[in-house]
Amino acid sequence: MASSSSSAAAKILVPRRAHGEIHVIIGPMFAGKTTALLRRITSESDGGRKVAMIKSSKDNRYAVDSVVTHDGLKFPCWALSDLSSFNLRLGHEAYDSIDVIGIDEAQFFDDLYDFCCTAADRDGKIVVVAGLDGDYLRKRFGSVLDVVPLADTVTKLTARCELCGKRAFFTFRKTSETRTELVAGADVYMPVCREHYISGQVVMDAARSVAKLPDVVVASSPTSVLESHKVHEVAAPVM
Repeated sequence: MASSSSSAAAKILVPRRAHGEIHVIIGPMFAGKTTALLRRITSESDGGRKVAMIKSSKDNRYAVDSVVTHDGLKFPCWALSDLSSFNLRLGHEAYDSIDVIGIDEAQFFDDLYDFCCTAADRDGKIVVVAGLDGDYLRKRFGSVLDVVPLADTVTKLTARCELCGKRAFFTFRKTSETRTELVAGADVYMPVCREHYISGQVVMDAARSVAKLPDVVVASSPTSVLESHKVHEVAAPVM
């Protein structure tokens, strides 16, 4: 009996890995989400923690095996179609040794919620997630918002409106393509404030309506029409 009690006590006293953390970085395109993610991952690495970076294999705009910011900063990564394969691809021992996992373009991972739960709650990892919270229609994009209730911190970044310079909260698509997932850069998307998002959608809807008419040529692009509505601030005269 004593031996059995000692064995049970020993099992209870075995230390468990500390619980992890989840940090979410969201915002429109060109808001600096990837830059903020790389800054956090680099800081953790410089502090002595083992880090790993993951991005969606759908995003190959700048590099296949690196996370790259719009201004050219790079960090090597695993390009995956789903997060559930990360443990197997890396190997169990290597996975166990990792302290911090960064996930870029998180909106493309359908299994984001389950992966974050497992990595932080069971495996004690610090998980830093960066992604779009909304698509070009200002509707939820993927599973990023599902992770918010799990998060220790949520950072909402803003960009600068390309048309007036004010804070930009939304991503405007400059083409008539309507599918949600369209991986592209400044040639297709631009960050805009609320005013120019609304006026831009009116222009796009009008352009689509005109394009449906027979033998009609649209003279100017939606972007050029938008640019004609730029706000020009004039300094008040000194009295």
